[in-house]
Amino acid sequence: MIELTDEQYLELVAYIKLRFGIHLGMQKRNLVKGRMQRIFSRHGFEGFKTYYAYLTQDVTGKADDELVNAITTNHTYFMREVSHFDLFAKEVLPFLYQTVKNHDLRIWCAACSTGEEAYTLAMLIADFFATKKENWDTKLLATDISSEVLQQAQKGIYLNTDFQSLPESWRRQYFTRCDVEHYQIKSQVKAGVIFRQFNLMEEVFPFKKKFHTIFCRNVMIYFDDATIKNLIKKFYDLLEPGGYLFIGHSEVLERGTTSFRYVSPAVYRKG
Repeated sequence: MIELTDEQYLELVAYIKLRFGIHLGMQKRNLVKGRMQRIFSRHGFEGFKTYYAYLTQDVTGKADDELVNAITTNHTYFMREVSHFDLFAKEVLPFLYQTVKNHDLRIWCAACSTGEEAYTLAMLIADFFATKKENWDTKLLATDISSEVLQQAQKGIYLNTDFQSLPESWRRQYFTRCDVEHYQIKSQVKAGVIFRQFNLMEEVFPFKKKFHTIFCRNVMIYFDDATIKNLIKKFYDLLEPGGYLFIGHSEVLERGTTSFRYVSPAVYRKG
């Protein structure tokens, strides 16, 4: 096991917060050390100083990518927090169908992990527009900071046990069986999702058009109050009037500190 002094650990924690927004306390020290071990083993670093020099002097972005892949936890599954998907299907999509005049639907899944959330949204969108005659651009943007989970998401291969919460009709319509244990998302669903690597701590968000809905769930639990406040303001500015923001059920926007209007648990709208 690698050794980190208090000073070295805090130095690494400060770097992680600056680059990725993730706020780690001393109680996470053993977890971080365990996850850093594979980086040290892979490169043969003899100690923290050698690694930290490699990390801070790298200009390719590979060292940051490797670090965030190691320290992030990417736990997700299909239909997680199902009430959100019910509201999206029954309220949000009908509202957008009636109000978006140019037929350009813009949805952002801002922390897509291994793809289950993004593909769930894509299937709901496909179901909703299946009976509509107009031509709509319904591709959604799915981003994550981790290149490893994005690679898994783009493959779209999942275990049988991952489908327990999905309708059987979806399994037949939107998935292809790979083998006894695995299914893969069909190309028609994949085509509805654009995966990109993106760091929510970027000072300037490069999007040219505003979104109608943003999903950013179970990510801000890793951020401190100042980081959350700044990110929420960016989300507000990036949404069209009346646009929806979905966050995790363990996350709360304090009334009086945001311009968002409360809709239901972990769902907000831009006024």
